[in-house]
Amino acid sequence: MDYPNDQAPGAPVRSGIPEHGRIPKYYAVKARIDRLVGELGEGGLIPTERDLSEEYGVARETVRQALRELVLEGKLRRQGRGTVVAGPKLEQPLSLASYTEGVRRQGRTPGRSLVTLDRFPCPAALAAETGLERGEPVWHLERVLLADDERVGLESTYVAVARVPRLDSDFHPDSSFYGYLHEQGIAFGDADERIETVLATPREALLIGTPPALPMLLIHRVSRDTEGRPLERVRSLYRGDRFSFTTRLRG
Repeated sequence: MDYPNDQAPGAPVRSGIPEHGRIPKYYAVKARIDRLVGELGEGGLIPTERDLSEEYGVARETVRQALRELVLEGKLRRQGRGTVVAGPKLEQPLSLASYTEGVRRQGRTPGRSLVTLDRFPCPAALAAETGLERGEPVWHLERVLLADDERVGLESTYVAVARVPRLDSDFHPDSSFYGYLHEQGIAFGDADERIETVLATPREALLIGTPPALPMLLIHRVSRDTEGRPLERVRSLYRGDRFSFTTRLRG
């Protein structure tokens, strides 16, 4: 294979083929299906495992492994009993902008479905992480994240009741929490954020509607207002096959 003349920017070097040239069968099949993905376009129906195995002259398990990886990477998705080409991943900016803003910028319709909204005394671990007082009342807001009615994530927000005492009556669960805080005269100052890859728990996978083996992107955020006071603690779980994150770095 030519290199670097046909090397697409951002693609694996030499398309992932090792220098010794011994390519696993499933990877060669995956590369051919990946080219087919580009030809078919979003929503295009992928041939059956049987048809692909006959066309490529390999076992169905080899095809199955190639398809499985492309599904995990978000290039394909299961639809009924078939497999179709998935749409582009949602790009979420790493900033203090809300999920709503990030999804709308890409021409998608954001939404949220309420799982629970309850209040309890702030536990020691949450107090130590946020600077809230141990035992003070806090809200826990948990919602499934939607994009064009597709479940794409799960978000848990913890905030002191004293900051938003009427959250349970004034806030619409489908709306932007950041927009609500702005309406209350509360402005964000800064935040600490950490990203890691995880597997969803059985409960989380059920709420998001994904298999437990699907990799997830987990964001932990602790934010403060413009006066440096603790504001919120957020745990956001995003489907790894539907999301990527972007940021701009300056020197």
